[in-house]
Amino acid sequence: KCSECDFSCAVSGYLKHHMRTHTGEKPYKCEECDFSCAVSGYLKHHLRTHTGEMPYKCGECNYICRKSTHLKHHMRTHTGEKPYKCSECDFSFTVPGILMRHMLAHTVEKPYMCSECDFRCKQSGDLKKHMRTHTGEKPYKCSECDFSCAQSGYLKSHMRTHSGEMPYKCSECDFSCVSRRTFIYHTLKHTGEKPYKCSECDFSCAQ
Repeated sequence: KCSECDFSCAVSGYLKHHMRTHTGEKPYKCEECDFSCAVSGYLKHHLRTHTGEMPYKCGECNYICRKSTHLKHHMRTHTGEKPYKCSECDFSFTVPGILMRHMLAHTVEKPYMCSECDFRCKQSGDLKKHMRTHTGEKPYKCSECDFSCAQSGYLKSHMRTHSGEMPYKCSECDFSCVSRRTFIYHTLKHTGEKPYKCSECDFSCAQ
């Protein structure tokens, strides 16, 4: 169990890798560029962006990729397989990470309720942040320009537009970005996952 957050795991090596998200340690460095990472496997995948190697090929279409897991997830777009099923409703997913995010809607107690809309959350601090969408309050201000925002995390991401820092780098292509949310949406382009589905028709999308 992590001493800094709620993360827990059964393998000590996984905890060691996780702790690097808190310490910022990235011992594995690319000799071709300034990329560095916390896990050796990530460096192996990154190096393929330099060599151009795409060892994993789909037998159904012309999709190719650098990671076996991405090919596995992609193949489910052909088979329709969705092995990760929600135990609380009828939703099912091709990727476990999407299921985990979905399950939060069922499993997390949300005692804090907005007086203006139906928003609910687990922590009082999150409600305070949400209320700013109603009040228009933007207490976090950029020291370099006139940008202001309601949450400190948004300001942190914005500041990277001034510093040039791009901490989120795709191991499948040359894409990099300042925002974790943008990075998650980008990775869905590689896996083919479209987790957002219309309740009225067959339409689905990645965002």
